[in-house]
Amino acid sequence: MTELDIAEVAHRAGVPASTLRYYEEKGLIAPTGRRGLRRQYDPGVLERLALIALGRTAGFSLDEIAGMFGPDGQPDIDREMLTARADELDRRIRELAVLRDSLRHAAACPAPRHLECPTFRRLLDATGTGPAAPRERRTPGRRQPLRPPPSGSGPAAPRSHAGTAPAGS
Repeated sequence: MTELDIAEVAHRAGVPASTLRYYEEKGLIAPTGRRGLRRQYDPGVLERLALIALGRTAGFSLDEIAGMFGPDGQPDIDREMLTARADELDRRIRELAVLRDSLRHAAACPAPRHLECPTFRRLLDATGTGPAAPRERRTPGRRQPLRPPPSGSGPAAPRSHAGTAPAGS
């Protein structure tokens, strides 16, 4: 296969040419030369761009991604770093699942007002900014993990709350 010009690489990789120039500036990719004013790239740059996209999707910074390539330009990825990122993604997935379940509960809750629902109140408190949140949990910029709603409090089985009659009573 022959060299690809910047427009072809941009089209095939699904990124603007400005991103390619930025990646070049950061040392992530390198053109093989120019034809007129257009940068030319080896076709292998597409695989490298796919690895960069995968790293970005996984939440790695461009500097971290740059460190994943050896001096020969081939991937040389620290497996412990990948494991740590996978563990972080697992933690975030659990947090998001709890948030999703809490929001679904709040949407189906029979309480007349959300603030009367103990589960919704716990959701507010879990943000670390709610009125009942302990002082040490109010660290600015630090997200606190959410606690799951009590068993059986999901949208399929909303509980009645103290002072609130179940729906349809």
